[in-house]
Amino acid sequence: MKKILVLLLAVAMVVSLFSGCSKKAEESAAPAASEETKEEEAPAEEEAPAEEEAPAEEEAPAEEEAPAEEEAPAEEEEAPAEEGGEVTDLPRNETLYVGGFQYGPVNSWNPIGTNQNCWVLGGHRGIMFESLYMYNQMDGQLYPRLADGEYVWNDDMTEMTIKTKPAAHWSDGTPFTAKDVAATWNTSVAISNSIFNSYSAYIEAIEAVDDNTVVIKLTKTEEGGPVNPLSVLDFIAMTPIAQEAWLNTVTERNGGDGTAIQNDPAEDAPHTGPYSIYYADDKKVAVVRDDNYWGQDASMWGKLPAPKYLCHVIYSGNDATEVAFRNGDIDVNQQFLPNIQNLWLEDGLEISTYYDDAPYGVCVSMPTAWFNFNVPVLAENQALRKAIVMATDYPTIIANAMTNQSPTFEDVPRSLMNPTEGEQSLYDRDDPEIKALQAELAGNDIEGANKVLDEAGLVDTDGDGIREWNGENIHINAVCPDGWSDWQAAIQIVAAAGEKIGVQIDPEYPTWDVMQNVFTDGTSSEYAIFMWTATGAQPSSPWARYRATLSSEWKGMQNNWSGGWSQYENPRCDELIQAIPTMTDEAEIKAAYTELNKIYLTDLPSFALMYRPGNFHAVYEGVWTNFGSADDGRNIPPLNCIDGYAIRDLFEIELAE
Repeated sequence: MKKILVLLLAVAMVVSLFSGCSKKAEESAAPAASEETKEEEAPAEEEAPAEEEAPAEEEAPAEEEAPAEEEAPAEEEEAPAEEGGEVTDLPRNETLYVGGFQYGPVNSWNPIGTNQNCWVLGGHRGIMFESLYMYNQMDGQLYPRLADGEYVWNDDMTEMTIKTKPAAHWSDGTPFTAKDVAATWNTSVAISNSIFNSYSAYIEAIEAVDDNTVVIKLTKTEEGGPVNPLSVLDFIAMTPIAQEAWLNTVTERNGGDGTAIQNDPAEDAPHTGPYSIYYADDKKVAVVRDDNYWGQDASMWGKLPAPKYLCHVIYSGNDATEVAFRNGDIDVNQQFLPNIQNLWLEDGLEISTYYDDAPYGVCVSMPTAWFNFNVPVLAENQALRKAIVMATDYPTIIANAMTNQSPTFEDVPRSLMNPTEGEQSLYDRDDPEIKALQAELAGNDIEGANKVLDEAGLVDTDGDGIREWNGENIHINAVCPDGWSDWQAAIQIVAAAGEKIGVQIDPEYPTWDVMQNVFTDGTSSEYAIFMWTATGAQPSSPWARYRATLSSEWKGMQNNWSGGWSQYENPRCDELIQAIPTMTDEAEIKAAYTELNKIYLTDLPSFALMYRPGNFHAVYEGVWTNFGSADDGRNIPPLNCIDGYAIRDLFEIELAE
């Protein structure tokens, strides 16, 4: 039977060669993504973990159109053929297959646009459009990409000077210059896109002093200092740079209309990255290596990436993706797989993770339960918030929701730092007050939680088993998005803790169209506890996470995707958060973070339920091998070969023997 199928396939391919292989995208509808799929697919506005967050409401995809035909491949590249609805033509020994990011057809390739749902896009990715620097979550450092060497601050940190790499050029062969950086910013300002919205409060102007020198001028405070140098680090590592000439073209063809420019599909945009558009339809999205890529220069990687093609097949959901990964059809998979160790321990598959043992990945994100301070019983009762935190069974959350793919709060005691050593070293872990607070909040302490409530006068006076406040039963809800199974398991455990301490907590699972308004509406009191994640790992970490959790700058704001979702306010927190970005003394910075941790662990506006990877990362090594791992000394982060410094993997992997 296999021989017959092979013969039929060969005949079909010969026929396709004579008839001409069309690259036109099919018009059939994209597979609908489940809510759990959305959890793993869509990026948050500030690049929070891909697997957890859905896009901001203002960046929700517009009605999708079939992608336009791409430029025809070179003659020696045969256009894709299909067998049984699956794309089969890409040479397996030249193609790296990626899974867990793309669940529908591409709606844009636009580096300055909106609704870019393509898995290769994003300023920190660098597959097509590159940023000035690459962020490495493993050491917290920025590595030059389009930049030539380190950035330089002036004395008062109000200006940053960056040299650009002389070797860098666009895919159309024209030189990359500082003018492209300035034009990317100026166009973003003109059209008010997400780049402008994210950084306009911190960047006053970007100027090209000459072809290879960029000066970023920071917005100043009334005292003359910079508003926020840390956010400028986010800009240089997470902003894709577009070509000045193309920006002029796209502006002219859209009549200068900002919305139209952002929605332009931009298939014609030149790029500096190592891969170009090859093929896209509702079955797969593939890019092909640009063998003229400037990064093979000695000033960058010194060679081309190993795979000629990168391809993401569009599967119908998590189950189909897992089957493909098990079958060796996906090389790098961004998907939560329960008990992933069984794939090699029991099934004998050639699959591995960054760490050989639990937690298997690098946890830099903290899915968090936020207390809504618009709900009076929570806002006015620190004892109630504390008791819920004390009573929650975190080991069960980690065992059930994460199948132990997370350190416990005994391994890494509770704070606002992620569990990497780089962040943990930024506060005083030996401070006696902090250690005492962390011990109280380790979880599963029902006796202690009941005592806290009794001492606060929150007692059950009518014998119905529910404690009361102001004469009414304490009855609240706790919500997370429907279909996000691991989060739902976690919120159920929070509700179960309430039952053990005489507090009625009802778990609810609104659909995403409802859930996205739960935490972004700063005036609502409909939901008492809700799950969301602050920020993961980015150049401004951990400051960005402290700001998102403790700053009151967004208090009462609607359509707020930035932070402060508890509606908590503390002037001392605001003071410290404003001061940290301009601190340069390490002892002063450590003291500030230590004080913020004490406030956080005392006031408890929120509480993390687990540690979690920024991206889930597992690799099949039957075709490609030599992926970065924890013990190889190369410091490549486990981010699916595409995010930030993880792109180094593409230049290091080799074909398996």
